[in-house]
Amino acid sequence: MKPMYYHDIVTAKREGRKLLAILLDPDKITLDDLPVLIQKIKQSPATHIFVGGSIVETNIIDTLIVQLKKDTDLPVVLFPGNPSQISAEADAILFLTLLSGRNPDYLIEHQVNAVPMLKKTNLEIISTGYILIESGVQTAVERVSKTEPLNRDNAAYVVQTAQAGEFIGNKLIYLEAGSGAKLSVPIEMIAKVSQNVTIPVIVGGGIRSKEGIDAAYQAGADLVVIGTAFENDNSFFTL
Repeated sequence: MKPMYYHDIVTAKREGRKLLAILLDPDKITLDDLPVLIQKIKQSPATHIFVGGSIVETNIIDTLIVQLKKDTDLPVVLFPGNPSQISAEADAILFLTLLSGRNPDYLIEHQVNAVPMLKKTNLEIISTGYILIESGVQTAVERVSKTEPLNRDNAAYVVQTAQAGEFIGNKLIYLEAGSGAKLSVPIEMIAKVSQNVTIPVIVGGGIRSKEGIDAAYQAGADLVVIGTAFENDNSFFTL
C-alpha cells in the first residue's frame, strides 16, 4: 500500500505547513456525545484525529472510528497503548517504540504481538520513536509502561535518543509529556531535537492553549497533539 499519510506529513514538513492532531481517548468518550464532539473538531484547525490511550477498557473503538470517518474527512490514526487497541477501521497506525524506556514489552514485545493483527488490515504502518519526557507528575504512560521519563533538563540526552530512533529507522519522533501532564515538553528541547533529526517531530502532552501550540510550532514541532485540553473544553478553538 502506498504510504500516503506519512507522505503527507513529510510533505507538510518540507513545505513548512504545521499540522494539528486531536487525540481522542475512547474511555473518555460516550457515543451519545460524539456528534457534538465531531462538530467541534470540524470547526477546529485539526488536520488529523488520533485515537488511543495508555489504557483503553471500552469496546467502542471500531464504532467510534467508523463514525469519525463518516462525519469528517480527516485521517484517523491509531495511537495505541497496546495491541488490543488496533482497529482495521482506521487509516494508519503509529507503530510505537518507547525509546525513553527499557521495558522490553514496549521496545519489541507488544510490536511482535501486534503483527498478526496488523497483517489482516490495510492500515498504513508508521514507525514512530516515542520519547516520554518528565512532566512534573506521574502520567498514565509512566504507570502502565513501568518506565521512567527522561529528564526534562537534559536536552542533550533526549537529542541522542531521538537520533538513535532515526538511525534505527523510525519515520517519526514523538516527544510526549503524557496525558494530564503538569508541564509540557520544554521549548528548548523541541528546538534542539528538531534541529538534529531530519524526520518529522510530533509534540504532545501538557499543551493547554493556542499559545502553547504556536510556541511548539515555532520551536520546530511539525505536528502538535492536544488531548486533555480539548476533552475538557470543546470550545478550545472558538474565538
